[in-house]
Amino acid sequence: MSVTIHDVARRANVSISTVSRAFTSPDLVRRQTRTRVLAAANELGYHAAAAPAVPTVRTGHIGIVVPDLGNPFFTGVLDGVQARARQDDIAVLFANSAEDPATEQNLVRRMATQVDGVVLCSPSMTDDQLRALAVRTTLVLLNREVPGIPSIVMDAADGMRQAIQHLAALGHRRCAYLGGPRTSWSNAVRRQGLVEAAERHGTEVVEFGPFPPVFEGGLQGADLALAADVTAIVAYNDLVAFGALARLNARGVPVPDEISLVGFDDLVFAAISAPPLTTIAMPTEAAGRAAVTILLGLLDGEADEQTTQVLDTYLIVRATTAPPTG
Repeated sequence: MSVTIHDVARRANVSISTVSRAFTSPDLVRRQTRTRVLAAANELGYHAAAAPAVPTVRTGHIGIVVPDLGNPFFTGVLDGVQARARQDDIAVLFANSAEDPATEQNLVRRMATQVDGVVLCSPSMTDDQLRALAVRTTLVLLNREVPGIPSIVMDAADGMRQAIQHLAALGHRRCAYLGGPRTSWSNAVRRQGLVEAAERHGTEVVEFGPFPPVFEGGLQGADLALAADVTAIVAYNDLVAFGALARLNARGVPVPDEISLVGFDDLVFAAISAPPLTTIAMPTEAAGRAAVTILLGLLDGEADEQTTQVLDTYLIVRATTAPPTG
């Protein structure tokens, strides 16, 4: 099999876009890094002529693509991205993929010709599709991990472990999980933490879904959870939790007197819902800032191109959780 740019990137421990720049725009790559790339290419027998071209002049712009601008989770990320970009007088172009992987892919491809790099939030594309995009532009993932592409992730698995530990400490032994989209990387990570914690604390979890990660998803899930005779519900995110809370109120089921409810994300509305929502806080603004810091570091040849930075999450106990009755 022929050697590819991906092979060189892995051997040199750099990003795919750095390999491309080392051949097409060597003045944009530090001498030490370029030497390492060329050595790896020589060892593998890689032909430099095959390297795809990347922009050779900095534009002073970066891009960010989010799956849903209507979700306040991504508003927090955007706030962090813009605040950090302003520190270096960088302009930010942003786009909404509407949860569609094909749209997501096209947006990054178009942005690649207009910006120096892209922050891609919670992408739903496959790993191979993301690696292909990383050849076209300097790419940083947020809320997704793919080997070989720098990323910022929030420790959602630990957040879910905290949620289950909290419910177990209150005495809940049978809980429902209203899961997110089937192909969601975030849902898989959250479910992993959920399953591990449930086993550790002797808690039975009844899983429902997949549900869309929006208010309507919780409306659907609440009825199923009630029919399963659980004492607590854990929702994929706060929007699903708000939907569940609305449905429980409509059915005359008091929260937390008859059933407890835990969300995920700590959106601004969580503290002012009725009752205020117990949830897992996700550091969205800090994640946005960190993603831009890594992106700019990659462009300057100063960042670790294989980095995955993990940010802590934490439980915020409010009024929707209490010991089970009966």
